[in-house]
Amino acid sequence: MRIFRNHLPLIKVSQAQEEENGGQEPPISNHYHGEASLQATLLGLVGLNKAYPEVLAPGSTARVTPTSPWPSPLPWPGHVLGQVSPPETKDPGALLLEALRSPGLRALEAGTAVELLDVFLALEADGEELAEAIASGTSGAPLPRRAAELHEALEQGPRGLALRLWPKLQVVVTLDAGGQAEAVAALGALWCQGLAFFSPAYAASGGVVGLNLWPEKPRGLYLLPPGAPFIELLPVEEGAQEEATSTFLLTEAQRDKEYELVLTDHIRLARCRLGDVVQVVGAYNQCPIVRFIYRLGQALSVRGEVTGEKVFSKALGKAVGQWPGAKLLDYVCVESSILDSSEGSAPHYEVFVELRGLRNLSEESRDKLDHCLQEASPHYKSLRFRGSVGPARVHLVGQGAFRALRTTLAACPSSSFPPEMPRVLRHRHLAQFLRRKVVS
Repeated sequence: MRIFRNHLPLIKVSQAQEEENGGQEPPISNHYHGEASLQATLLGLVGLNKAYPEVLAPGSTARVTPTSPWPSPLPWPGHVLGQVSPPETKDPGALLLEALRSPGLRALEAGTAVELLDVFLALEADGEELAEAIASGTSGAPLPRRAAELHEALEQGPRGLALRLWPKLQVVVTLDAGGQAEAVAALGALWCQGLAFFSPAYAASGGVVGLNLWPEKPRGLYLLPPGAPFIELLPVEEGAQEEATSTFLLTEAQRDKEYELVLTDHIRLARCRLGDVVQVVGAYNQCPIVRFIYRLGQALSVRGEVTGEKVFSKALGKAVGQWPGAKLLDYVCVESSILDSSEGSAPHYEVFVELRGLRNLSEESRDKLDHCLQEASPHYKSLRFRGSVGPARVHLVGQGAFRALRTTLAACPSSSFPPEMPRVLRHRHLAQFLRRKVVS
């Protein structure tokens, strides 16, 4: 290990991409290869079968997104499980239509939680057209009774919609990745209320890095396995992430400690810092069980204060809880310099939110976020008190704005898979894209 570490210094993923491609980030593969992916798929199926045996019966599962939550690129488990929709189908509308035609589903599959959120938002927006297609038999025999059930289910609103459409539904299967927590919370509180969520693995730009062996336990617990890709743990010390250089092996992980993941894969011998931070919550044999808690790259800093993803998300969640009737669907932040929005005032955060249950934001509601940020971060509070940083500005965007943003992100040549949802936008054209969607 000493020789390994001496010959291969720590670098960030972005550095590795620049070195290999002359400064141009390469497109990242849309699936993972190798033993880790196959292992995650096999163990995920075994765990799912133990927790929910009936979901693996033929015709009990439907995938509603072109991407699959199963990391293995093999042409299964779709064929084996007898999925309602053929695995090779790429049209999201056709996938949703086939799922709606099957009232006996026990499991819904989607690539990620944010993709599933987009599916339910599209279902609400296009419900009339989908019902007409089912009634007329666009993709099979006419089913007027099923179309009437869809009409009735949509009229009752989003809360519990999935179980009204599919009364036997038990579990939602998605692949966990960065930036999914808000989508999972929104789905669980509204459309998928009463359903279990299961992710067979945690995936990052370096591949499958965590295995889920416990479908029956609360979402978010993963085993870090030995093998490829090779994983090291870099201790995260508050305010000193850049200086840390000494890593730990999996067997050396300490409970309750936070670590940044360092991956070395078989494609390039480079010890890449992923930016994903985990907290060790236990052990399985000699392997640590972790919870992914935030990403170092998703931090705001307009005066050197470094407001991280975990701190900001907690503050925003607390503020939204004080907005009557509001449910957060998604959000991103922009530093004011990106949008040139300071206009002679102090630099500040621009925050774009998509909500359900609230159509307009009062000034009092907007101010609550800044108060919550000051409570969560003493450094931010100090800068606000001195006037070095201006109050955070909150903008409400129209329905579907983030769905359109994700479409734009997916079209970028350097987009990752699974599509990690950014919480801080660094590119002006993306920030301006969202600003054009503001309704309040």
